[in-house]
Amino acid sequence: MKKIKKTAFLMGVLVLALSLLAGCGGGEKSNGTGEDGKISGELNLFNWSEYMPQSVIDKFQEKYGVKVNYGTYSSNEEMLAKLMAGASQYDLTVASGYMVDIMVKKGLLQEIDFNNIPNFNNIGEDFKNKDFDPENKYSVAYMWGGSVIAYNSDKVKIPITGYKDLWDPSLNNSLVVLDDHREIIGMTLKKLGYSENETDENKLKEAEAELKKLIPNIKAYDSDSPKTLLINGEAAAGLVWGAEAYLAQQENPAIKAVLPEEGMSLWQDCFVIPKDAPNKKAAEEFISFILDPEISAEISREFPYANPNMAAHQHIDKKILENPAVYPPAEALAKGEFIKDVGDATTIYDRIWSEVKTE
Repeated sequence: MKKIKKTAFLMGVLVLALSLLAGCGGGEKSNGTGEDGKISGELNLFNWSEYMPQSVIDKFQEKYGVKVNYGTYSSNEEMLAKLMAGASQYDLTVASGYMVDIMVKKGLLQEIDFNNIPNFNNIGEDFKNKDFDPENKYSVAYMWGGSVIAYNSDKVKIPITGYKDLWDPSLNNSLVVLDDHREIIGMTLKKLGYSENETDENKLKEAEAELKKLIPNIKAYDSDSPKTLLINGEAAAGLVWGAEAYLAQQENPAIKAVLPEEGMSLWQDCFVIPKDAPNKKAAEEFISFILDPEISAEISREFPYANPNMAAHQHIDKKILENPAVYPPAEALAKGEFIKDVGDATTIYDRIWSEVKTE
């Protein structure tokens, strides 16, 4: 009789434990997939500032019933630091090509299931299988472009043809430049005739000395919205993203954009999924949603960066597609250079930037 009671007691404990586990699961499978196979839960998205319209997020939430928690950062390095510090709550983030390479090497990303992203077919072949992700396992192209020189022709009286002109003394305390060490150090290296991915320590020291000569001309570092200082007249010129130059021109026709003769810096930003993403299925569904041609074009209308979604181009205004600051011509692309991972030399770049920013 004692044996029977003990067995009954143990069975009761087991049933209670199983019921508690079922209650905690809320009827959901792991990775944000409900019992009906549809996505559920929340999506935690980490992206650059001024890079995703709220209207697009609202449409995704309405269509899928998934709440999107949206956080922003101002640089690839800021995003990387947060992920490496243990911010495993993010399901999806955006990284530039060289940063994708770094994150893969550090084991911070997981492979994407492209079966969940049918709209991946809309991406042009030029934006797949890049050297930072040669088998296209970890990334999906979001936007691309380059950095350009923008200047107010009513304020700047010297000819502007390349990076070298930004060092002119007449531009004292009048430049807004990207708060991005790879762009600004890279610009300086290109001015000196070197690769923006230079790893030679002596050439980097030369670039450091040259960049410090530019400091008196720099009024502000701004990667979030450098167009603002150009539009309101606080800055006369600067190094900005191509889309920012285009938007500034729409507000003030006196603002001109120049593709630097030394060769422009090029980039491709991509969606990536962190290795510990709690809702991978929702992340993949969001990527495919973004790659819908009309949704993708809606993004380009508000934030007119160059769009790798070829199916979206029919929905994008021709004045954007034909603007060289946004879509650089073939000769500028051939002369340009994509930022790449510089390996151990990263510490030198970091040191140079730290010293420049503190002067």
